Amino acid sequence: MLVDADGLAEELAGPRPPVLLDVRWALGDPRGREHHREGHLPGAVYVDLDTELAGHTGNPTDGRHPLPDLADLQAAARRWGVRADRPVVAYDASGGLAAARAWWLLRWAGHTDVRLLDGGLAAWAGPLETGDVHPEPGDVVLEGGHLPVLDADEAAELARTGLLLDARAAERYRGEVEPVDPRAGHVPGAVSAPTGDNLGPDGRFRPTTELRERFAGLGVGEGTVGVYCGSGVTAAHQVAALAALGVRAALFPGSWSAWSSDPDRPVATGAGRGGA
Repeated sequence: MLVDADGLAEELAGPRPPVLLDVRWALGDPRGREHHREGHLPGAVYVDLDTELAGHTGNPTDGRHPLPDLADLQAAARRWGVRADRPVVAYDASGGLAAARAWWLLRWAGHTDVRLLDGGLAAWAGPLETGDVHPEPGDVVLEGGHLPVLDADEAAELARTGLLLDARAAERYRGEVEPVDPRAGHVPGAVSAPTGDNLGPDGRFRPTTELRERFAGLGVGEGTVGVYCGSGVTAAHQVAALAALGVRAALFPGSWSAWSSDPDRPVATGAGRGGA
């Protein structure tokens, strides 16, 4: 699920170069496309997370970034130049926290050869290009269901009977702050597991041994694991980290934005898991 910058440079110079997706996005920063135009990996196509990696149902209980319509995702992937016979590498400027959404969606939709650039843009020592990129259209055919997902009821059940990880910052889990969603707190029974702890100080994924120790300490074992975050974006990074360990975790796409928008859903606060 990862490629380092040196390995990517070799692949780009080879006979089967991967399609590069630039998924620069951060909550509160709408200038991703401008950042891309100012400098991106050679040939990388800009991917707009809000409009291309998310649907827009208008229903708050679907969350801020519900899964896109499959036909829309396929059309977008073809615009990016994604082909059935070529690998894809996604990157961003935040340790993969946004790019993992593209990784997850394409894997969920059946494209098996998708990886993240470990360390993202900061790890790339080669030249950058500027301006927009318009590749030849791709031919990929996508179909959903290749990775497990949870709806709100299934997330609630997993928090009671298995392990549901909350990938948001710990202070949001505890309910001390809530910058964007309707209510503060967490799904009762969920375990705090901030996504940022998957990364080292250099913005790269921690070594497998460290990730294994981290997740074992959170209770990851033989049982089913689910993950949510604020709106299903950084939770995909947690799914990727678990995939590196051979753990097939389920994503709750609606995440806290969907849960907290439903007044019938209970909310727990504090450092503990809360009543499930």
